[in-house]
Amino acid sequence: GVAHALHYLHNEFDDKVIHRDLKASNVMLDNNYNARLGDFGLARALDHEKTSYAEMEGVHGTMGYIAPECFHTGKATRESDVYGFGAVLLEVACGLRPWTKRGGYQCLVDWVWSMHREGSILGAIDERLGKEYVAEEAERVLRLGLACSQPIASERPKMQAILQILAGSVPMPYVPPFKPAFVWPAMGPMGDDTTTSDMTADTTPIASSHYDLSGWTPRSVSPHSGYTDQFSFSMV
Repeated sequence: GVAHALHYLHNEFDDKVIHRDLKASNVMLDNNYNARLGDFGLARALDHEKTSYAEMEGVHGTMGYIAPECFHTGKATRESDVYGFGAVLLEVACGLRPWTKRGGYQCLVDWVWSMHREGSILGAIDERLGKEYVAEEAERVLRLGLACSQPIASERPKMQAILQILAGSVPMPYVPPFKPAFVWPAMGPMGDDTTTSDMTADTTPIASSHYDLSGWTPRSVSPHSGYTDQFSFSMV
């Protein structure tokens, strides 16, 4: 699934790869309704020990899925991919776009966080599901979505931990009752940890043709969120 794909890109590919465009419309379902990650048009491989990628012309991605620090640093990282994954988790579970205004809040993550603070996080689940879901799984997905949406990049879980949480092999992540304030990261010159777009020898576009897409159909792509009528919380 999507979590396995991200873990592979971040940790097991020959070079670390950052997807840079995690969103529901880039998640497809195969014939068995397993989630698959697609659209590697913005993905970049990081050379050697570099941990981030930046382009001189600015931040790439889709609003609502871009981590807040990217607008300040201009850098995409594995942590910013995790932020996008969290936005997708909340979108699928709630049936609402990340920028949806709800309950007096300006975006989905803030509304879900308020429900978590009030001890009624399951009230954020897509109302069209009725009671047709497993409460423990739903709460795990919502809390993980919030953990991945932490404004502070270093507080977000790594993909290995995300896999374990989704599989239920480790406890649900701790999520503070109040959403932490975003702290602007220190801004310095692009150093050895950053690959930039003008250093063509250090970056490699990752095309979808490098991956086996046979049997995939974009049935999960909808004008609203990327879920189907056969709803599943499985994003592993």
